[in-house]
Amino acid sequence: MNGESSPQEVLAAIRETLLYLRQAGCKGFDCSPKGIQLLADLGKTVAPAAPVGDTLDAIRDDLGECTRCPLCHARTRIVFGEGAPQADLVFVGEGPGQDEDRCGRPFVGAAGQLLTKIIAAMNLSREDVYIANIVKCRPPNNRAPTAEEIGSCLPFLRRQLAVIRPRVICTLGNVAARALLDTDRPISRIRGRFHEFMGIAVMPTFHPAYLLRQPDKKRDVWNDIQQVMKRLGHL
Repeated sequence: MNGESSPQEVLAAIRETLLYLRQAGCKGFDCSPKGIQLLADLGKTVAPAAPVGDTLDAIRDDLGECTRCPLCHARTRIVFGEGAPQADLVFVGEGPGQDEDRCGRPFVGAAGQLLTKIIAAMNLSREDVYIANIVKCRPPNNRAPTAEEIGSCLPFLRRQLAVIRPRVICTLGNVAARALLDTDRPISRIRGRFHEFMGIAVMPTFHPAYLLRQPDKKRDVWNDIQQVMKRLGHL
């Protein structure tokens, strides 16, 4: 193996070695099926490293007072994202709403308060995770962002994820899931199981705003969140 091997390749090589040792009857290492599967899962969830020197502050500086798409004309503030710079878990929503646009922080309105409760139920705080959106400016009248608007913002979110290198991304709602997973399937069809983006495990679930209108879906969201907690070793 040379110095250019990726983390996924390293983990795959270790897994193959453990398989060989198990077949040879070696008991000095964790050659159990569970241990080998853990390595396989890790190989699927190692995010690519960010370019040398890239940081969240550098990304924010590059974003500047962005005018890359029409959303700049109606916004009050850019909502970049906030939380732990090396968080294991990143929540990604659709875009800022009125409250977020006014204060420049993600998920601070009624839906944000519900998200904060969900995070607390995981025995975490907002400071333990990172929270961002697909687009960083509020779409007028809270409409869904267009493909052009998503295309302008997504490279910055990619860079944020490459710097943070989370173990799990939890997408909130249709727009976030479709943007990251490149699918047109509804959230109801893809939630409840892990997918992948940039080598990171992705759990799509319903948006907290939807739960405010359909509280009967809270159980589904909690089931999804429990899978996230299990993947992170918190359950």
